[in-house]
Amino acid sequence: MEKKREIRITEVALRDGSHAIRHQFTVDQVTKIARGLDEAKVPVIEVSHGDGLGGSSLQYGLSLTNEMELIEVAASVVNHSKIAVLLLPGIGTMPELKQAANLGAKMARIATHVTEADVSPQHIALAKELGMETVGFLMMSHMVPTTKLVEQAKLMESYGADCVYVVDSAGALLPHEVRERIRALTNELTVEVGFHAHNNLSLAMANTLVAIEEGATRIDGSIRCLGAGAGNTQTEVLVSVLDRMGVHTGVDHYKLMDVAEDLVAPVLEKPQEITKDSLVLGYAGVYSSFLLHTRKAAERFGLDPRDILIELGRQKIVGGQEDMIVDVAADIAKQRNITEKV
Repeated sequence: MEKKREIRITEVALRDGSHAIRHQFTVDQVTKIARGLDEAKVPVIEVSHGDGLGGSSLQYGLSLTNEMELIEVAASVVNHSKIAVLLLPGIGTMPELKQAANLGAKMARIATHVTEADVSPQHIALAKELGMETVGFLMMSHMVPTTKLVEQAKLMESYGADCVYVVDSAGALLPHEVRERIRALTNELTVEVGFHAHNNLSLAMANTLVAIEEGATRIDGSIRCLGAGAGNTQTEVLVSVLDRMGVHTGVDHYKLMDVAEDLVAPVLEKPQEITKDSLVLGYAGVYSSFLLHTRKAAERFGLDPRDILIELGRQKIVGGQEDMIVDVAADIAKQRNITEKV
């Protein structure tokens, strides 16, 4: 770990973890967790619907609580941490980004599919105008060669992003693939490079450490692994590992452990683990947030969720195409002469 010794952690459980609990966060839960993370000196806390600003919908899943209310309350209880929001152009809008900034969000993470960075310039520009720290977030980074990833990252850099992330949305990347991608970006970009992992192949920690070794300085984690699929790199474990390695994060890992145990564990509907479904997500290279939608479709059509996930991967269905999950399930059921459950 000679290249970089200062690592900035972004805690994503209050956004990515929304997927795992069907977007049912309450004001009380977000208040307590955000305050606890702030007291542990976590640098950045991401808060929004699992699919970003504007994600609450029938297609992506309706939120229990308006995300703006959650952003506002999180911003009101932090003294050290910066509140971040995720925005996927086409789901979130520029007025929603302005509203989030007015409510106290200080960082905008503008997310696109790995081949679609060119839809992000106006959103990145607006975030900069609003005085927000701005991150380019290239989702499903396993789906393209490294040369294409570099090309897209350079676009986001040219639009004004302060940092560009390699995002392993499906938890499909292997350590040598992470190494190649992060090394290329750190060599080609002048801005910081970040990494966002998912644990569907049990590689989130290994991949994250490889990313850090290759020069990534911004790292995402989800406390208690509260994230889509099998969760992300587990934040309290990561901070402890980095502390053992002498890598500075500025995070109090004792306090972080307490937040994980006392505040986040009770929110989990069941422990985050690598189930057969989440394993298939990583194996097939399918967006991690598809899992709950796929389970619903499988029950509706009397199918094995794995068959749906494998077919979604074969068709290279990506984030924003959640409506295709039901279509794929219906096609499989039709081929097998299975009648849809009413």
